[in-house]
Amino acid sequence: MHRGAEGVEGSRAAAPLNGIVVVSFEQAVAAPYCTRLLADLGARVIKVERPRTGDFARDYDDVANGMGTHFVWVNRNKESIVVDFKAPEAETVLEALLDHADVVVQNLAPGVARGLGIDAATVVALRPSVVAVDISGYGTGGPLDNRRAYDLLVQAEAGSCAATGTEDAPAKPGIPIADVGAGLQAAVAILAALNARHRSGKGVAIETSLFDSVADLLGFGLLHAAYTGAERPPNGLSSPVVSPYGAYPTRDGRTVVLGTTNDAEWQRLSTVLLDRPDLAVNPAYATNPLRCDHRAELDSAIAEWTETLDLDEICARADAAGIGNAEYHRVLDVVDHPQLVERGRWREVDSPVGPVRSLLPAFIGAGWPQLLNPVPALGEHTAAILAEFGVSATSTTSPVDA
Repeated sequence: MHRGAEGVEGSRAAAPLNGIVVVSFEQAVAAPYCTRLLADLGARVIKVERPRTGDFARDYDDVANGMGTHFVWVNRNKESIVVDFKAPEAETVLEALLDHADVVVQNLAPGVARGLGIDAATVVALRPSVVAVDISGYGTGGPLDNRRAYDLLVQAEAGSCAATGTEDAPAKPGIPIADVGAGLQAAVAILAALNARHRSGKGVAIETSLFDSVADLLGFGLLHAAYTGAERPPNGLSSPVVSPYGAYPTRDGRTVVLGTTNDAEWQRLSTVLLDRPDLAVNPAYATNPLRCDHRAELDSAIAEWTETLDLDEICARADAAGIGNAEYHRVLDVVDHPQLVERGRWREVDSPVGPVRSLLPAFIGAGWPQLLNPVPALGEHTAAILAEFGVSATSTTSPVDA
């Protein structure tokens, strides 16, 4: 059944990207996350999927009432069309989709997009007003260009895993930062390109990659290694560059995280919070680099204090002293976190399996609608889109298979 385009939270007509058509040849997370951001801002996103299986993230798990949580996360506010690239009519369908696109995004396996003529350079060469984006694993011009790339693989290759966990136990960050980072980079570049198109009327071919995104996000750690020839070892739930800044046990069996970012905060933590003026005047702890050198003894002194108090009292005292603090939470704890619940951040969107939970976008624009249109069924909008774009296909040779 073809569901309507308007969500219960607001009209797309009032959204900042209303009127922009995005055609995305996407799978997994990187491109779908990019286009979900654009869809949340009001763009019409047409998601192109393969017959029968569609985006393989649909079936990573089935815990969202039978749908994959990855897919539910990044595919609301979209329309799904199925295209069989091997069918005779595929070229006609692709041409129609590209003719109606303002933006084209793809993150297909290396070489696939070029073979189909949907890589960014080809799209823009034939349609100069289109903004087209290639999201790849490793970019172009290097020895790994054609290597298959997934989030963990790229994070391992780009050093993210070595900067996480501990020196003896490196770890993949729980958030897929390679995928999400590339998706964010692509979305920002698209918005910039659309803005430039208002002045010039010209589109642009853009490329970004998971590898370059992780390298950029490594930030100061990568620069430190480049300048010193050494790397700071990861130290778990702490920071390799700031001290004191870490997790400490409390009397009621919970974990408080306390942080300082400058010398003034250190003075307040030691004198006001810990009531340890001796620490504040000790020249061995006078600067952040010195405090990092003495991290273990400072952490021990803080833990001695936190173990005498319950977490809520520690946080209240830290707030009063102007010291950053938080409770260490498991992911399950965050589901009903009052900062989400009391601000109404959880919503439900429709889907082929009924209503599923979804968080509102992380950005809030005054006067912008909150678009919460359905997560599409595989090929749900195929017939409607083909009819709208003036494409006919026979039942025996159709490039669509919903």
